[in-house]
This record gives sequence, C-alpha cells and structure tokens, in this order.
Amino acid sequence: MPKKGGKKSAKLSNMTEEERLLFMQQKALAEEELSKKKEDILTQFLKDKLAKEEKSSVLNLNKINQQWRVLMRETKGRELKKDIEVLSQTFERVVDRKDSVIKSLAWDLEEAEAQYSQALRAHLHNLDVLLQLQRGRLESLEQNYQAELEALRGEFHTERELILSQHQQECTHLEDVSFAMEQNYSEQENDVKQDFHSVRDEIRNKNIEEKHALRIQLEGTVEELWRHFQQALRSYNEATEERKSAFEALRGRDEKSAKEIEMQMKKIQKLQDSITLVRSRLASNARESEKQNRRLQEEKEAIQGHFHTIKTQMNRARACERGQLAKLTLHSNAAIKKLQQLIEKGDYVLRLTEMCRKLETEEEKVLPFYSSSLSAEEQSQEQAAAMEPPTEQLAQAMQDYTALERFWQRYNKALLEQLALEREKAVLAQENAQLRQLLKQYLDGISVSDDTLGQLNPLFIVNQRTNARLPAVPLSEGRVARHAHTVIEAAHIVQHTI
Repeated sequence: MPKKGGKKSAKLSNMTEEERLLFMQQKALAEEELSKKKEDILTQFLKDKLAKEEKSSVLNLNKINQQWRVLMRETKGRELKKDIEVLSQTFERVVDRKDSVIKSLAWDLEEAEAQYSQALRAHLHNLDVLLQLQRGRLESLEQNYQAELEALRGEFHTERELILSQHQQECTHLEDVSFAMEQNYSEQENDVKQDFHSVRDEIRNKNIEEKHALRIQLEGTVEELWRHFQQALRSYNEATEERKSAFEALRGRDEKSAKEIEMQMKKIQKLQDSITLVRSRLASNARESEKQNRRLQEEKEAIQGHFHTIKTQMNRARACERGQLAKLTLHSNAAIKKLQQLIEKGDYVLRLTEMCRKLETEEEKVLPFYSSSLSAEEQSQEQAAAMEPPTEQLAQAMQDYTALERFWQRYNKALLEQLALEREKAVLAQENAQLRQLLKQYLDGISVSDDTLGQLNPLFIVNQRTNARLPAVPLSEGRVARHAHTVIEAAHIVQHTI
C-alpha cells in the first residue's frame, strides 16, 4: 500500500497541471459510479425484502381472518339458536293470544249479527209505516190537484169564450173601418186626378199661345233687318264709283309691273327652288335625325319606365313572397310541432294501450264492454233520441264524436274499477291500521316496562274478556253491508254486566 501510494504520488508529481485535473475528474467520476451501483443494489435488496414481508403479512392476515371467522360463526350460531328458541316461544304465545282474540271476535260477530237482524226488522217496519203515510199524502195531493185542475179548466173555458167574442167584435169593427177608409181614399183619388188633368190642359194651351206670339215677333224683326241691309248696300255702291275707276287704271299698271315681277320672280323662283331643295334636304335630314332621336329618347324613357315598373313589381312580389315564405315557414313549423306532439301523443297512447292490453284479464279480453243497465224499452228510447237530428250547438258538436262511444265505455269501465280499487285500498289501509294497533297493544303486553305495567295489560283475559282496545265492527263497509247504527238490547247489557 505505501508503495502504491508512492507510485501514485510520483506519478502525480510527474503530471502536468492539466493532466492532474483530468485524472482527478476521472477518479471522481469512477467513485460516483461505484457509489450509484452500491445504492442501486441496496434499494433492490430492500424492495425484494419489502415484497417478501408484504406477502407474508397478507398470508398471515388471511390465516388470522379465517380463524376469526370460525370463532365468530360459532358464537353467532349459538346466539341465533337462542334467538330461535325465544322466537318460537314468543310465536306460540302470539298464536295462543290470536286464537283467543279470534274467538272473542267471533262471539262479537254473532252478537252483531243478532243486533243487525233485529235492527233490520225494525227498519223494515218503519219503512212500511212511512210508505203508508206517503201513499196517503200522495192520494190527498192527487185529489187536491184534480180539484184545482177542474177549476183551472173552467176558468180557461170561460176566458177563452170571452176572448173569442171580443176578437169577433174587433174583427167586424176593423172591417167597417177599412171599408170606410177605402171609400174615402177612392173619392180623394178621383178629385186629385181631375185637378191634374185640368192643370195639364191649361199649361199646354198657354205654351201654344206663347209659341205663336214669339214666331210673329221674330218674322217682323227679320224683315226689318233685310231692309236695312239693302239700303246699306246701295249707299256703299254709290260712294265707291270713283274709287272703282281709279282702281281700273291702277290695275292696268299693276298688270305690267306684274309681268316684270313675274319674270324676276321666275328667276328668283329658280334660285329659291334650289335653296328650298337644299333646305328641304337639310330639314328632312334634321327632321329624320330629330325624329330618330325623339324616337330613341321615347324608347329609352319607355324602357326606363317599364324597367322601373317591373323593378317595383318585382320588389313588391319579392316582399310579398318573402312575407308569404315567412308565414309559410312559421305555419309549417307550427304544423310540424303540432304533428310531432300528436305523433308523440299517439305513440304514448299506443304504449299505454299495449301496457293495458298486457294487464287485461281473460274476462276483459272476451267481454271488453260492460253490459248496459238500461231496460229494452229505455234502450229503444235512447236509440230513437240518438237518431233525431240535433238542434242545439252542443248536441251537434257531440254528434261528431259518436264513433268514440265504445272508447268512452271502456274508459268509464276502467275509471269505475279504479275508483272501486281506491275505495278497497282505503278500506284495507284502515284494516291495516287497526291490525297495527292490535299488534302494538300485543307487543306492549308482552314487554315489561314501567309504562306498560302502569296501564291495563291487553293480554290479560278474564271470563273471555280482554283489556285490549279492539276496533268496532266495520258495519259501514259495503262488503259487510251493515246498518250505520248499532242497537244493543237492555237485556243483553243486564245479562253480561250484572
């Protein structure tokens, strides 16, 4: 070892500074790797040891649990055997108490039957007495009704005869009045017609005379105007004689100058013809171009107006169609929702029918509709009333749903059965409550506590009587069919209390 250290120190002394640093780093890395390997080996060993410990602890825990279960089963078995013995004894006592309660209830039932029969006889006797009284009352009322009916008939006949006589008198009076009024009106009509014809003739004669007078006056005026016209013509001819001669001389000179003018005019005419020809060509071209421009402008305006009208119509049509499309969309959505609701409702009804069909009894499958409680005469009357045309609005609306009569029969049958079951349920719930009360009394009787010892023990029976608060016989129930009132004879009370 000293030699190796000396060699290393000699080796380190022979190395340079950089080689010494590199050697030290390599040595540190090697030592670090060696320490890591040692730690890995140690952790692996500890993990294996921990796994072995866990396996052994689980195995030991299972063994301990198995032994503990065996011990618990034995103790629990002993406890259950003791509980079973106690429960068997308790059950025997309960059966004995139930037998005694059943016997007492049977005895009470016999007494109640006797009381019911006696009460029923008394009730029937009272009903007979009431029926006799009612028959007598009805006979007296019928006699009074017949007497009042006869009196009303007599009064009716007398009033009817009086009214008929008054009516006859009024009819004759009205006929006389109408005849007098017709005579009066006919005379007035004749007078008015005569006055009208006379006035018409006078107006016609007056118009003819006025017409003749106007014609004579107009003829005189025309003759006078003709004379004035002739006189004015003669005075005009005399005044213009000298002017006429001067006019003739001037006309001669005018003819000469007219010839010269005519020659000049022919020249001018030729020039003017050429000018007018050119102008006419220019005017025709201008007119044609103007007409063409005007026509194009008119066509343009017409096209623009037609375009505007078509555009407005198209916009209106688009707006109208857009509104109709929106309405149609809303209505279609509402209809789809409504139809979806109806489909869902129909599916729900079909599911209910399938469920109800599964729950139907054999009798309901064979006879789904209950038989009518009406007699044959009442059924014929009902059919005759159904064949009559409805007059009221409600009857007309109900006429549309006659096809659902079978459905409503089955629905009413199911509803009646539901009500009957609900009533039966209420009765059974009441019995259950009574039985629970009896069970509570019994449990209080077999238990030992300060409260139960301070009260009457319901299981203590003396002379077939118990202290238990037994429920009264449910005489008001439909399946027992008892009268609501219970009658107890005095002899029975004396016999069982003294």
